[in-house]
Amino acid sequence: MAGSTQKVKDNTQTSEKTTRTLITEAPVNAIIEEFVGRTGTRVEVTQVKVKILDGKNKDRTLRRNVKGTIRIGDLITLRETEIEARRIRGSEGRPK
Repeated sequence: MAGSTQKVKDNTQTSEKTTRTLITEAPVNAIIEEFVGRTGTRVEVTQVKVKILDGKNKDRTLRRNVKGTIRIGDLITLRETEIEARRIRGSEGRPK
């Protein structure tokens, strides 16, 4: 098998293009409306619902993961408003 070659797919160009398109928008302010739950391997991340205050997605509500201490009504700055966090598994439907 001295003459065999292996084809390898190079994905470096596609990831750079998607990064550029997501960050072309300016940072946007959002206000925390509701706590959804805690997540992360060590429960260090809080999942919240935020309302976008300006930009092209104004008045849209998103689910985001936030690290650090936060309260309802806090103002946070988001680099992008296209991607929403995944839902926490098992948090819906549990009695409190």
